[in-house]
Amino acid sequence: MPPRSYPTARQQRLGAELRKLREKAGMNGATAAAYLGGERAQISHIESGRYGVSDERVRRLAAHYSATDKHLVDALAGMAEERTKGWWSEYRRTLSPGFLDVAELEFHAAYLRVIEMLYVPGQLQTEAYARSLIRSGMSDLPAAEVSTRVEHRTRRRIIFDRPRPTPFEAFIHEAALRMRYCDAETMREQLAFLQEVSRWPSVTVRIIPFDRQITGSVHSMLYAGAAIPALDTVQIDTAFDSGFLDAEAQLVKYRGLLESIESIALGTEESREHIHRIAQEV
Repeated sequence: MPPRSYPTARQQRLGAELRKLREKAGMNGATAAAYLGGERAQISHIESGRYGVSDERVRRLAAHYSATDKHLVDALAGMAEERTKGWWSEYRRTLSPGFLDVAELEFHAAYLRVIEMLYVPGQLQTEAYARSLIRSGMSDLPAAEVSTRVEHRTRRRIIFDRPRPTPFEAFIHEAALRMRYCDAETMREQLAFLQEVSRWPSVTVRIIPFDRQITGSVHSMLYAGAAIPALDTVQIDTAFDSGFLDAEAQLVKYRGLLESIESIALGTEESREHIHRIAQEV
């Protein structure tokens, strides 16, 4: 089977974690490949995500590397077992890989925590609000691609429709609720929808009002919790694509950021009342 031309961020993460285990064992790629009965290029392709790897092979490699963290090995084997193509694969030829990687990250997350400073989180946007937001950022985007992006964004809510919905906690700054990317009717509809989703069983919405002091630099981000903390991922959104962070120091930094925001955000009921007041002013 030829190597994958465009491995997903999740496939690359699995390979990167296997590389860390090998390097921690002080073993080079040629030695690891010889253990599998292949050439060094095989290990290189596995560690770059360009080759798929079975859960059984993950466990064999981990044992060969003398990996002692059973929970990590189990989690990596679980990632290797993921065989089915997700709904996001339908957009592979129409959207850039970053959009697909975000959907895949959310789909497999154990929980999600979001900070949004300037707009309503994508998972909680109405179609009309999403369309206005996308157009405001890229006014020359073809209408067909705008519609595709809107469809992809709203389909990300599939994580709430499963038998076991993904726990989702959103910290939204008041500025995001007052920024006018759309007309008043669309904004009122969006705020009403935000109140509705805040009552969904797995969703928590907490507002950061203007009068709360923010310490340090705070920016929008998505924190995706994994089966174990070592495999957590932070996604930083941009106007055109997405970036992923997973180094331990970065994860610690963003966990601290979430804790600081949690300490100043309104409670859930206060947040619903705050959204309601803003909607009346629109």
